Amino acid sequence: MSALLDNIMWNCLSGPHAKFAAGSGDVRRYAPGFSPIVGCRDPQRPDFAALTNYCSVGDSFYVDIWSGTPPADWQITREATMFKMVWDAAMPSQDPAPDAALLRPEQAGEALELAKLTNPGPFGIRTPELGEYFGYFEDGRLIAMAGERLCVGDLHEVSGICTHPDYQGRGLAKKLTLKLVRRQMQRGKTPFLHVMSHNTSARALYEKLGFRNYRETVVRVVTRVRP
Repeated sequence: MSALLDNIMWNCLSGPHAKFAAGSGDVRRYAPGFSPIVGCRDPQRPDFAALTNYCSVGDSFYVDIWSGTPPADWQITREATMFKMVWDAAMPSQDPAPDAALLRPEQAGEALELAKLTNPGPFGIRTPELGEYFGYFEDGRLIAMAGERLCVGDLHEVSGICTHPDYQGRGLAKKLTLKLVRRQMQRGKTPFLHVMSHNTSARALYEKLGFRNYRETVVRVVTRVRP
């Protein structure tokens, strides 16, 4: 498991999600419309020259692990650290969110708007196509959601966990996360997730639920700034 998780973005984009990816050689990116994520065979040496063939000036991507200097036609626009956390507890004994709705394809726009408002991580209009997404609605509006993104081997990511600011404090994100954990474990998968290191409240919640810290890595947003 550790070898797959250490470079999960490459292992996913060059494996199970190759059909959703663009790229060649030692670099892959999710196709436009999906989460703007890049995976590299050697994460410390991204092949920016190859990536340039699959993007346009102004495109930005999340890159995991890499801490080097970008070439002249690329710029680091954001840098932080994040934790990979792996589920390390028993399977939830019952579905904590039986009333949550499975998001339909025509609700992808609502999911994107909630993600833009709450910033749970890289998200695109087509991201919900990567797995199951469940949400809560109130007065016809999507107020909380969580779903699945990266996967390889027996690993499956819980992602896009967010709640509209007006509806926080109800435990909606907790229930949706545990629902997905249970569904994944019923399929024989090991749930994991990413959380920014500075988001101490979310990290504390995930630890309380049953996730453990696996590894902390650098994460950058890089933007192509020249042709």
